[in-house]
Amino acid sequence: MNLFFFQSRNKSSFLEIFWVFLQLGLTSFGGPVAHLGFFREAFVVRRKWLDEKTLADLISLCQFLPGPASSQTGFAIGLYRGGLKGGVAAWLGFTAPSAIFMTAFAYGILSLGADWDADSAHWLNGLKIAVVAVVAQAALGMSKALCPDRLRATLATLAAAFLLAFPHHLGPIVVLAVGGGIGWIFRLPPKSEPSKGKGLKLGRTPAWTGAMALILFVSLLALALVGRGKTEASVTGLFSKFYQVGSLVFGGGHVVLPLIEQEMVPPGWVSEDAFLAGYGVAQAVPGPLFTFASYLGTLAGEGWVGGAWIGAVVATIGIFLPGLVLVIAIFPFWNRLRKQATVQSVLSGMNAAVVGVLFAALYHPVWTKAIHDPRQLAFGLALFVGLYFWKTAPWLVVALSAAGGYLLKI
Repeated sequence: MNLFFFQSRNKSSFLEIFWVFLQLGLTSFGGPVAHLGFFREAFVVRRKWLDEKTLADLISLCQFLPGPASSQTGFAIGLYRGGLKGGVAAWLGFTAPSAIFMTAFAYGILSLGADWDADSAHWLNGLKIAVVAVVAQAALGMSKALCPDRLRATLATLAAAFLLAFPHHLGPIVVLAVGGGIGWIFRLPPKSEPSKGKGLKLGRTPAWTGAMALILFVSLLALALVGRGKTEASVTGLFSKFYQVGSLVFGGGHVVLPLIEQEMVPPGWVSEDAFLAGYGVAQAVPGPLFTFASYLGTLAGEGWVGGAWIGAVVATIGIFLPGLVLVIAIFPFWNRLRKQATVQSVLSGMNAAVVGVLFAALYHPVWTKAIHDPRQLAFGLALFVGLYFWKTAPWLVVALSAAGGYLLKI
């Protein structure tokens, strides 16, 4: 018996859903917004698994929650089509290709060891400069969408200033909480009005299903907060750090950068150079950006009994699990929550704070670790122009940055 009871006569098997999402996981370049476009083409236009209205409701549900919005939307489509097994099949198919590639890249970094030669340093420097361009593009794009008025623009600016003036691993959590409170106090309007109508046809979806999922989410978060203080890389410590990050990330994949950096670099689990190089490569891989966790988990798991790949599995499950559990938790209640003005106002404030988090990360660690001389600045500006004004595909910009770093000896 499926965990969910949907009003859908045409169910799909685990293997069918997995195969469709595997194809998307191998070909979906361009980030979360592009992923949603791929989903529409695959499931509304071609296969007619759902209609436009249902897809819009699923997208708005996942944007309401913390976590990777495109992965959550794919998981929700799998739930809608095939119950809990369908959701798992969708997540595995969409996530596995990029997770495997990022794990393999991490093994390549480990093979270089601590003494990278000059050629390795040059192409890695190129990747770090690409991160500057990518994060700058994301920050500007999000500021236009999420800070459309003076109050929210001011909120984002103050959030960035606070994080830069008082760097602390809890800083992003504080500014998100304050942003939500300001949104509630000032009754900030949502970035778009909730859709009207009856909403998702979820059939006899039981409320207890959502309640149990919410209890699971909160319980794991409490355990993660207890276990995150471990100073040595371990299964429990790694899972705790990534589960906490996955529970608190609003605003998409790029916002995960400062949160993960605070968790992985200061304790010495991953070096700053390796962190930024991996983040650059993650831009060139199809599928969800959150598989950056697979790369970091592999590096953190170096020397583990059984292999560093265990770290990749632990980190990947840790960062994705909270967002997927929350989709299950909110499904039975979404039709009511989506129309609550208070909820929309809190989210508007949090989204503005997210922009501040991203701008703070753009300066440190991204800019301070990548740009050290005029040549590097000029190269970074060229990459940014290609991304922002010429709309060059991110994977191509990343490839050019690595090649440019090597050829220009940056």
